[in-house]
Amino acid sequence: MAFNLILWCHPNLVLTVFVLFSSSFCVFSSTDEAGSGSGETFTVSSFSYPETRLRPFDLRYIRVDLPPWFSVLSIALNSNVDIDVSRIETAPQSTLPIICFRDGSPPLPDTLNISLMTSAISGMNGLDVEQCFPMQKNITMTLTNNQISPGVWYIGLFNGIGPTRTQSKMIIRGPTYSFVANISVEACANSMMRGNFCNSTVYPLSCTSSGNYNALAVTANMAVMENVVTCRSSFKMFCGHEGAPNFFSLDIMNVVEELSVTAKDVQFNITSSNSSFAANDVHLMCFVRHGAMPSATLYDYTSDLNKAPLVIHSPLIGRWYISIVPVNLTTTQDSNASVCYSMVSHMLQCPFGKGGPNCTMNSYMLQTFVRKGPTPFESYYLPVGGGASHNSANFPLEPLLSNSSYNGQPDNTWTFFLLDIPRGAAGGNIHVQLSSDVKINYEVYARFGGLPSLVSWDYYYVNRTRRSDPSMFFMLYDSRDDKVDFYIMYAREGTWGFGLRHVNTSSDSSKGPTIMSISLERCPKRCSSHGECKFSFDASGLTSYSFCSCDRNHGGFDCSIEIVTHQGHVRQSIFLIVSNAAAILPAYWALRKKALAEWVLFTSSGISSGLYHACDVGTWCALSYNVLQFMDFWLSFMAVISTFLYLATIDEVFKRAIHTVIAILTALLAATKATRSSNILLVLVIGALGLLIGWLIEISTKYRSLSMPVRFPLNLRLGLQTIKTWIINLVKTLLRRYNLAFAMAGFAALAMAAVSWTLETSENYWLWHSFWHITIYTSSFFFLCSKANVVDSENRLPENGNYELTHQDSLPRGG
Repeated sequence: MAFNLILWCHPNLVLTVFVLFSSSFCVFSSTDEAGSGSGETFTVSSFSYPETRLRPFDLRYIRVDLPPWFSVLSIALNSNVDIDVSRIETAPQSTLPIICFRDGSPPLPDTLNISLMTSAISGMNGLDVEQCFPMQKNITMTLTNNQISPGVWYIGLFNGIGPTRTQSKMIIRGPTYSFVANISVEACANSMMRGNFCNSTVYPLSCTSSGNYNALAVTANMAVMENVVTCRSSFKMFCGHEGAPNFFSLDIMNVVEELSVTAKDVQFNITSSNSSFAANDVHLMCFVRHGAMPSATLYDYTSDLNKAPLVIHSPLIGRWYISIVPVNLTTTQDSNASVCYSMVSHMLQCPFGKGGPNCTMNSYMLQTFVRKGPTPFESYYLPVGGGASHNSANFPLEPLLSNSSYNGQPDNTWTFFLLDIPRGAAGGNIHVQLSSDVKINYEVYARFGGLPSLVSWDYYYVNRTRRSDPSMFFMLYDSRDDKVDFYIMYAREGTWGFGLRHVNTSSDSSKGPTIMSISLERCPKRCSSHGECKFSFDASGLTSYSFCSCDRNHGGFDCSIEIVTHQGHVRQSIFLIVSNAAAILPAYWALRKKALAEWVLFTSSGISSGLYHACDVGTWCALSYNVLQFMDFWLSFMAVISTFLYLATIDEVFKRAIHTVIAILTALLAATKATRSSNILLVLVIGALGLLIGWLIEISTKYRSLSMPVRFPLNLRLGLQTIKTWIINLVKTLLRRYNLAFAMAGFAALAMAAVSWTLETSENYWLWHSFWHITIYTSSFFFLCSKANVVDSENRLPENGNYELTHQDSLPRGG
């Protein structure tokens, strides 16, 4: 942002004023009649935001409205962030939680080359631009109306920033943070009091139309007579001692060409009769600041009013604060010396349709045309009465251009356009385009709250080498001789002024028509055709903001940054899809053992997983994404649990019943947050529980005739011997039932699958998840192979002599 600072005094004098200003900030004017109730405040608003969780790459905005009469903004934020401040500079920004502040519109740290400070509290002075700080566990700050200006402020909380924040990810893993915020705004009870403690009287200036005013136009050739508004206080005279400031406030409601501050009837009051000190020897230092109380160190403009009036060209819309401080009274050697004066301010307004220096340039108010669409408040702007078609956002420039130039300079011809961004639409982006069949001979300047000029602008474009810094919410997409295309991102709500400076007017005879369009769009460049434009609301629900949700290969605020190349995309697709071929191993073994249910499950699981990942990486979607995701997770859960059930030798009736219960449970898991990491543990627990139930059913049905003691032996030695016998029999049974080598191989593969699962991140997901496919299917194959084909002796009829004896005893006996 360019600032036009007028300094009509010696630097040493400003330093003197600063010392006096600081020591006597609470000294009032001798005519102060509004000091009653000083220091009293009341609460304008107080919001308590409940606990909010920020998952990796999430963000949350909080809007804070500060009225012009506010005194203090208090912010208390508590979170569970626990970060070593000494390691912030080395920590990756994609995982770093930060808090940002911005005046007028939501902050966007992705577009800034930010250097994070160590503390939010230590760096909060002078928030004239966006500032970001590392998130801390507890942040408490108090900002006064001397530090920040009234209006709309936005607080942004981000769990990671950078191009990958908007990239769609197959998995999202990382730390999740939560915060609780309490924000309150206090204002001075007396509308005429300001300052840190509401102890400084501010005299409002009331304005009336006063016809034509030519006092400041002595050297200017006024081609168009200007409308002049005179602003005065209800008090005619003001008096002040050495270093004692008098404060004034002035509201500018619309665009004006010039604002002047003048001190008249300066009178010097002194009790000593022999002093030769004259009124012309005193300095009436004037400090002017937009939106906040000025001081000797914080001001926008300054001048010695006893030497010349203070003139501000094209002042911003809003409230201006004026401070007048008498200086150089101490040389009179009279402690009661004071200076009295009258203060008057003039605002020079151009007639309708005119603007710029001497009101000689054309100025057009643009009318808003709202577009119909799924996103809130997209619109385009057309000149009122410009003759452009309302069905198109384009309008020709040549019929609207100014015919005169400033001071006869051919390259100093301007045409101005004014538009309004409504309340709540600060999350939109201003899109400006110029196109022509020949070389474009226009420079574009933009300014919030007033008309731009060569020295006062917020954003500008001259050519591809001379333009605004692209990191400051200015994104240039096309810069050619015959086309200009740029965005002002997250534009502030309020009045915007655009100025077109016409250069090389001598070549106009061969110039072709130039078409211009200005629109308010939700996502820049429609997310570069690599994402989807979405919108959300801030924490209060008062402001909507838009953002791009990019595809797997792109990121950035507008999805224009290629994160994964085409070769990388092909490589990731091959790994994730082809790795599911490992399902052939358990499917083949199940078919060989005639376990048809398991064969169907493993085959379907491998196919559905391949189709799901083909859709997930953006290669091809056989069905909708949600259906494919459900089928992949559900069949995978079923395949894992079925592996456990296969290891139990139970009747088919019981196996079908258990399968039905498991199908219901796994379907619920897959339908509700299937990607939770805890689901893996739940599936393993369900599978182990199913195997245990199968063993219990098998024991209860096949070994009822086993001779087992009803009571536990009271003899300790006999009891230990019995337990030892049970354990030995159990181990023998397991060794007889299962092949130990295959079982150990299955556990090893399962362990590798668990390791690959824990190593997965958003960046290496394609590699480790492919390894997960291979290891988890391989572990199922080994577990299926571990089941030995053994016929237990308990299942056979007894072949010893007991059966024959029993048979013989059942015969009838003679005799």
